[in-house]
Amino acid sequence: MKTLAQPATARQPATSHNPWLVHRALIEAIRPEVADVATYYLRLADTRLADNYRFLPGQFNMLYVPGCGEVAISMSGPISSTGHELLHTIRLAGRVTDAIIKLREGDSLGLRGPFGTAWPVAECVGRDVIVVAGGLGMAPLRPLLYELMGRRGEFGKVVLLVGARSPDLMLFEEEFARWRALDIQIELTVDRAINGWAGSIGVVPLLLDRLEPLNASQSVVMICGPEVMMHYAALAALRRGIAKESIWISMERNMQCAVGQCGHCQLGPHFVCKQGPVFRFEAMEPYLKYRDF
Repeated sequence: MKTLAQPATARQPATSHNPWLVHRALIEAIRPEVADVATYYLRLADTRLADNYRFLPGQFNMLYVPGCGEVAISMSGPISSTGHELLHTIRLAGRVTDAIIKLREGDSLGLRGPFGTAWPVAECVGRDVIVVAGGLGMAPLRPLLYELMGRRGEFGKVVLLVGARSPDLMLFEEEFARWRALDIQIELTVDRAINGWAGSIGVVPLLLDRLEPLNASQSVVMICGPEVMMHYAALAALRRGIAKESIWISMERNMQCAVGQCGHCQLGPHFVCKQGPVFRFEAMEPYLKYRDF
């Protein structure tokens, strides 16, 4: 049986040697993004830990609200950030996130991490990179985009394909002009238009179908969003001739305890918290046909 190895640089040591140890983090700022979504700027209260904190694009932290529970949230800021400014883009989606959105600047919560595998930036060097984002999937991909822009000369063509339900739900749209100025091609689509929208209408895999020109043999595809979108975006990449082993997806919506003990993140033989959230597409392909996990 073929073993699907993750890249050697995909794992980053946690802030603490004890992955269960929770550290206090202060909410320095809260930036509203779109409806029910905000970015939280956190700072580790322990200065030594903050100085030494590092993460890789695609990794996540566990955020803990005492008396409520904890939730896995991907980092959404540049990897140059230390523990003095950790960005997490959060959508209201359950009990813990409901508790988090009730917190205000100056409040604190618990944080442990970082955990998980990263986007394989090393595999992209010298190749074209196609980044495909659906909805809140833009958040775990933003650190990858910052890394690609910061090392722009090491890569070929860089393309960002973004889909949202409607134009007013397009995450980080205010940054697109700066990204384009750094030689990132950006194509947008929405499920439904509103007045003033002159762009594409339809699902995001259609953008990959229409992408021209495309050097399939030299392309790497990174996808994050709802599972059904990732499934069809990967199929679109395969139709364009991109090799299956060059397609990567993030199963970040399936993360649970971060250390694979609760078992809730298990998909077949894989524990998403420990072996993911970033996987080669072929490792997750059998499970993406299911609408709910």
